[in-house]
Amino acid sequence: MPGNTNLRAAQRLARDEFYTQRSDIERELRHYGPQFRGKTVLCNCDDPRTSQFFAYFRDHFHELGLKRLLASCVSRPELDQKAVYAQFDGEKLAIRPLKGSGDFRSAECLAILRQADMVVTNPPFSLFREFVPLLESHGKKFLVVGSQNAITYQEIFPLIQKNRLWLGFGFPSAAAHFVNRCYTDYAASTDHREGMIRVSGVQWFTNLDVEKRREFLPLVCRYTPRKFPKYENYDAIEVAHTAEIPRDWPGVMGVPITFLTKYNPDQFTILGLAASAKYRPELVGIPFKGTGNAKPILNGKITYARIFIQQKNPGE
Repeated sequence: MPGNTNLRAAQRLARDEFYTQRSDIERELRHYGPQFRGKTVLCNCDDPRTSQFFAYFRDHFHELGLKRLLASCVSRPELDQKAVYAQFDGEKLAIRPLKGSGDFRSAECLAILRQADMVVTNPPFSLFREFVPLLESHGKKFLVVGSQNAITYQEIFPLIQKNRLWLGFGFPSAAAHFVNRCYTDYAASTDHREGMIRVSGVQWFTNLDVEKRREFLPLVCRYTPRKFPKYENYDAIEVAHTAEIPRDWPGVMGVPITFLTKYNPDQFTILGLAASAKYRPELVGIPFKGTGNAKPILNGKITYARIFIQQKNPGE
């Protein structure tokens, strides 16, 4: 029985391993160069022998002015791969085995985490709810890949609302190709890449400074009751597309979660989130007027997840 349990755990882990391409890493990290100077960077979900994250920082160590580069990875019994820990000082690379499994939550790996200033990696999506709060609780700067749906997690959204977490520059069309041989790739022939899987709805999550967060979203639409109807269970209007936010509406608006790619905290206030059938007042942020589904209802139909926002200076 223990053997079967370990096998199932290994299979789940293998299916959750999505290896990020070097091109995607380079495209995002070029925006943060100066913030790495003098810092110790940790890639704590990365095999230093194969990880493109580790390879990127190793190759650009002196250019970025890093102090030290660290990496750790979990054991993979099905691949006869042991958990290891790596250190690179710009000249010498040392790789040694870990005593435990290499799980980022283990005492051994937390001791490594405490040595780092910044974490950059692609953590298992299934553990994202634990991964980001762990980094946050240890006061680390980070830049990590995650599912766009993570925005709606009750462990993640409050950090976004409090401006302690936001989105990076992102993947083209919020989609990426990852190396993963456990899934069948159903991408169109024009977007199919051998040995990879195309995954939609992925984002970079970070608490590093992102220049685009200071850009104001140009608002050109004006409010009309017909174009922006009110929800039946929330005192807010429906704005189906971020580009259509009415410049003259002073009240609460429900916008798609993709709004966060354009979010400027100097322009908007995030009031809450309605993304579940269950009413969660700690997330929703504005009064719920119904007794049924807590997602916004429009013309008797349940909408998708919505973030509730309000302009800080409507009409300007």
